[in-house]
Amino acid sequence: MNALHDLDYEPDDLRVKISELLVATADESDSAIDGSVLEVLRLLRDRMKMDVVFVSEFTSDQLRIQQVATTPASNVIAQGDCYPLEETWCQRVVDGRLPQYIANAAADPVAAPLAAQLPFPIGTFISTPVVLKGGEVYGTLCAFSFHPQEQSNAADLKKLQFTAQLTAQKIEKHRQQGHVLPPEPVLGLMPRERARMR
Repeated sequence: MNALHDLDYEPDDLRVKISELLVATADESDSAIDGSVLEVLRLLRDRMKMDVVFVSEFTSDQLRIQQVATTPASNVIAQGDCYPLEETWCQRVVDGRLPQYIANAAADPVAAPLAAQLPFPIGTFISTPVVLKGGEVYGTLCAFSFHPQEQSNAADLKKLQFTAQLTAQKIEKHRQQGHVLPPEPVLGLMPRERARMR
């Protein structure tokens, strides 16, 4: 059975648009995480009513933001930002210290103390690993709002998981075509000031 259909997630116009953007444009760019991914992040941000949606890459002991969709009012992280991996929410999701779906970070006993350390608020937080063939974790696909998003639910996690699978396929195809990306440092959610002081 196709893993893309094992999500208990019915096809809809959003899924079709994501597939078209990530699969149909796979041969048209020299970058594994290109403009089509940014367009998908914007689409997810709008449909899920989130403030920020991003793809991160894990390299060595850093997390790097590869693409991010924000609005001018929610520009709290930027493409290229790097953070110590172990301190990020992204790594905590991958290793199981945080759940993939947090409806209200302030009410979550594990997330609340972490959220209090950030220079911006986090309400709803959703994250899923981008896993390549052989189990390699490329990074994560994450979305968050500044305030708890009442319309958000576990189905939004399924949307991110589906998108993460297609993103992983796009990265794999890019690697198979011989495009080798140099190792870069990586991103997460922690105060910028602390990241820059290190």
